[in-house]
Amino acid sequence: MNIILLGPPGVGKGTIASKLSKKMKVPHIATGDMLRENVAQKTDLGAKAKNYMDKGLLVPDELVIEMIKERLKRKDCKKGFILDGFPRTINQADEISNAARVDKVVNLQASDGIIVKRLSRRRVCSQCSFIYHLDFIKPNREGFCDKCSGTLYQREDDKPETVKKRLKVYEKQTEPLIKYYQDKDLLVDVDGSGLPEEVFELVDEAIAA
Repeated sequence: MNIILLGPPGVGKGTIASKLSKKMKVPHIATGDMLRENVAQKTDLGAKAKNYMDKGLLVPDELVIEMIKERLKRKDCKKGFILDGFPRTINQADEISNAARVDKVVNLQASDGIIVKRLSRRRVCSQCSFIYHLDFIKPNREGFCDKCSGTLYQREDDKPETVKKRLKVYEKQTEPLIKYYQDKDLLVDVDGSGLPEEVFELVDEAIAA
């Protein structure tokens, strides 16, 4: 089964995609991880992407789409895949539909207030980049990483004002995409405001329906 997970930043797409991947035994494909993998492996596409990333620029659509198409051709995608947070535009959605069949699009939803609270409670290790959450994944010693004793900090992206701006951008960008998949009768809305285990159960039911 080929599944796309949509939802605003901080709604928990990565967590749910990871759980689904384990249960369904299909790969979890996240664009950020895929970009880093291509750069690390020094692929042709990775080298092109690195030029943009090193300058702090967004990697162009065509490059990301090309990487995803290449990824979907791998053997492990034959039984299905879970695309996490991609596509983001109609153009990307068209390209994905041309490359592979899409069976279901799960749209995780949560109020802005819940997402702002969730993201503003995240802390990242300055040494090993492990992500903590002051409600769900607390460090044993406040302000320090359990794994490497590095100091924890709050990313600029996770500060309340920045989160609110990110949510507005997401809403504006993704609204046409939601309608695109609704019109194709592929979209299922799922409440993403609960605990990860609760949200996973709802997603699992939505996919099976």
